[in-house]
Amino acid sequence: MNPIDWAAPWLQPYRTVGQAVAAQLQSGLDLPAALNATACAPVQFVPQSALPPGEAYEHFIYRTRCVPTRNNLHDFFNGLCWLQCPQTKLRLNQLQATEIAAAGGVPPLRGPVRDALTVLDENAAFLIAPPALWEALRQRDWPRLFVTLRPLWAEARLQLFGHALLEKLVYPRKPMVAHVYCAQTAITSIANVDADVAAQLHAAQLARKPFTPLPVLGVPGWWADNADAAFYDDPQVFRPPRLELLPPKPHLTTAILTEKP
Repeated sequence: MNPIDWAAPWLQPYRTVGQAVAAQLQSGLDLPAALNATACAPVQFVPQSALPPGEAYEHFIYRTRCVPTRNNLHDFFNGLCWLQCPQTKLRLNQLQATEIAAAGGVPPLRGPVRDALTVLDENAAFLIAPPALWEALRQRDWPRLFVTLRPLWAEARLQLFGHALLEKLVYPRKPMVAHVYCAQTAITSIANVDADVAAQLHAAQLARKPFTPLPVLGVPGWWADNADAAFYDDPQVFRPPRLELLPPKPHLTTAILTEKP
């Protein structure tokens, strides 16, 4: 298991349970057993070999309430997400299984709903924030979001959910981006966020890809270098907004603004 910096601010919601699972691994258990021994979950973790040949991973979880798990960092963080956000993970699995059943099996292409479910499961973050921050984020107005409105981040919470994103951040790099979902919930606890997000997710909404990209190391307090406003003057990471995201100028109110190919 790779070394994990549990002091990293993005790991705060997972720190206690993550360190407990790591301790079980150090005692000699494999990852499925370590996850099962750490906390109660609505699923059991089983070795990857338990997945029958030809059966879709998501269908197997839906049918058995067992999660095939490999002994690697990717599945370690997937397990932590199941332990900390079980209702959201169950809802994603339910929606995946419904889409698979409707297609009569696993089609060659996932389709818009399953694509969005995969993005959410692998790379999403939930943002609870004042409206002004959300407006700046949707417009990709990075100076306003991170510099002008920086004090407002004290009233916000960004909770990472995607297990691939958590895995990548073991070795953090400036270009790493989360797909942010606007969580309609109060900032209370991870369990509260989990329950509210699970209740909000539905297929029609996900088909519209309700995500906004956010370079996660730009979050105030998450990376020492971003205390300097010049950190955000990097167009390769903090990319300018596409034209359709910008409000029209007064003399262009009848024009259609489009992005150049």
